[in-house]
Amino acid sequence: MRLIERYLFRQLVGPTILATAALAALALLARSLSEFDILVEQRQTALIFAKMILLALPQLLNIIMPVALFVAALVALNRLHTEQEIVVCFAGGMSRWRVISPAIRLSVFAALISLALGLWAQPWSARLIRETAFDMKTDLASTLVRPGEFTEPGPGLTVYAQTIDRDNLIKNLFIHQEKPNGGSVTYTAREGVIAKRNDLPVLIMRKGSNQEFSSAGVLNYLSFEEYVFDLSTLFQSDELLHYKIADRYPHELFFPDLTQDWEQHNRVKMLAEGHSRLASPLYNIAMMAMALAAVIGGSFSRMGYGKRIAAVGAAAAVVRIMGFGVQAACDDQAWLNILQYAVPIAATWWGLAQIFRQKVQRYVPIGQSGLQPLGAAS
Repeated sequence: MRLIERYLFRQLVGPTILATAALAALALLARSLSEFDILVEQRQTALIFAKMILLALPQLLNIIMPVALFVAALVALNRLHTEQEIVVCFAGGMSRWRVISPAIRLSVFAALISLALGLWAQPWSARLIRETAFDMKTDLASTLVRPGEFTEPGPGLTVYAQTIDRDNLIKNLFIHQEKPNGGSVTYTAREGVIAKRNDLPVLIMRKGSNQEFSSAGVLNYLSFEEYVFDLSTLFQSDELLHYKIADRYPHELFFPDLTQDWEQHNRVKMLAEGHSRLASPLYNIAMMAMALAAVIGGSFSRMGYGKRIAAVGAAAAVVRIMGFGVQAACDDQAWLNILQYAVPIAATWWGLAQIFRQKVQRYVPIGQSGLQPLGAAS
C-alpha cells in the first residue's frame, strides 16, 4: 500500500480493534451471567468458571466481528469524509478503488480470521466446553450433596450436609439409606470426603456413627473414627459424551459417518453447519461494503450522512437476520445452502455498486460566456 492508503488503513484498524474488544467484553459479560450457576449451584472453582467463559470467545467473535467491522467503518469513514480527507484524496487523483482498497483489505483480513476461527478454533473450544460440562455433570461431590438441603441422589438414599468447602470437604454429614429387605441405616459424621479406592468412588466419613434397624426391628449402633461408604452402585451410568453438530470439525460435517444412525439422521443439518462455517466470513466483506456505501456511495454533504447511515444500518441488520434465517432453513433443505453464500455476496455487490455508481457531467462551450451541459453519462 502507498502512503495515503496506509494512512487510511490505520484510521480503520484502530476503531475496528476497539469495537471488537468492546463487543467481545459485553458478550463475555452476558455469557458469565448465564454461567454463574457453575460457581453457585455446582460449586466449581473460579478457574473452571473462567475456562468456560473464555472458551466461548471464538464462537462469539465469529458473530460480533462483522458488526464491529461495520460500526468501526462507519465511525472512521464518516470522520474522514466529514473532515474532507477523502474528498482531498479524490481531488488528488486517487480512484475510488484506491480510496476504498484499505477498507476492503481490512475486511478480507477479518474474513480470514473468522474463517480460521470457524474451521478450527470454534469446534476445538466447543469440544472443551462440552467435555468440561460433562465432567461437572458427573462430578460426584456436586451430585451427591447440596449444602443445607436434603437430596435424594439415588433410590432409597437421603443425604444432607451443612457445608462443603472449596476442597470438597463435607461438614456435618447425614445419610439415611433404605435397604431392600425392609431395614434402614442412618449415618452421621462430623466430616466426609469423596475419593476413589480401587478405581471405585467411595465416601470416606470421619468421626461419626451409624444406626441400623434390621427388618426385625433390632437397632444396632456403632461409632467410628473412619467409615468407607461405597458409592459405585449408586452412580453407575452408561451416559457417554456426545459431540453436537456445533462441536464438529469441517471434515466431520461434510463427510459424516453414515454407518452411525445419529449422523445419518442429522446429515442435512451437519451440511448446513459446514456451509455456514464457510459462508459466515463473507459477512465481514459485505458489512464493510455496505459501510462504504453509506458514506462514500453518495454525494458529499457538510451536514453529515445521518439519514443515509441509518438506512444502510437497517439494511445491514436485515441482511444479517436473513443470513440466520437462511441457515435455519437449510437444516431441512440441503439445496438452500447456496443461499448462505448468495446473501453476503449480494450485499457486497450492492455496496460496491453504490460506491462506483458515478454520473459524469459532460460540457460543451456555447461561447465566451460559459458552458452548456450536453448530457449525462454513467
